[in-house]
Amino acid sequence: MNDALPVINIRAHANKHALFLMSLGMVLFFIVLLISQFYWQEFQSILIFCYLTTFIISLSGIVKRLEPYFSFTLSPEKIIYHHRYGQWQLDWHQIKRVAIVKETVGLETIELPYIGIKLHNIELLATQISPRLANRLIHEQKPLISFAIRYNLMTLSQGVICFDSYKLTHGNMISGPLAAFLYHCEALESAFGYQLFIPTTSLDRELSSFCALLFQCKDASSDYQDDRNLTEE
Repeated sequence: MNDALPVINIRAHANKHALFLMSLGMVLFFIVLLISQFYWQEFQSILIFCYLTTFIISLSGIVKRLEPYFSFTLSPEKIIYHHRYGQWQLDWHQIKRVAIVKETVGLETIELPYIGIKLHNIELLATQISPRLANRLIHEQKPLISFAIRYNLMTLSQGVICFDSYKLTHGNMISGPLAAFLYHCEALESAFGYQLFIPTTSLDRELSSFCALLFQCKDASSDYQDDRNLTEE
């Protein structure tokens, strides 16, 4: 692997068809508006429903349009997750394990719609994630908390957002959304064994395919770093 290799950009399913939905909503709106000029009195309730439908379609397109064009950027040095509320980034050597999140409940193995990432040191994430995104992810990952509590993977108290300050290993204290997020990550790690979670809605392919891609990038990153060190020497 060398510097000439291209960066891999991943476009999520969540932001596709945005322009189509906005255009469809506008076209339908004008069609309903035209029909209303002639049949408003006879079909008032139906036409109101049609107006609401066109509004929902257009709004869905606008929401999709607000999402980042790319959800992930994979480079030889790091992985960057792009979100409407900010981003997090990790050097490949910070990642200890990557896998699809699965849990065995009784005799059944349940595959959750997430890829889990376990880090060597969760504290480094405090400087690699934006506070807005940290706060947002706590709320977006409520389904994971609910699942863990339902199947006794964590206690109810562990699932409650902790607003206490977080003490780092070197003695410094952090507070606010970043502290709450680190506690949140620790609670999820106790339940699932991972601290970061990538939802399937952020991907452009199946979970297994993306997980395999991350493995390849992580392995290739080691070769890239070795080649660069040799070049510098």
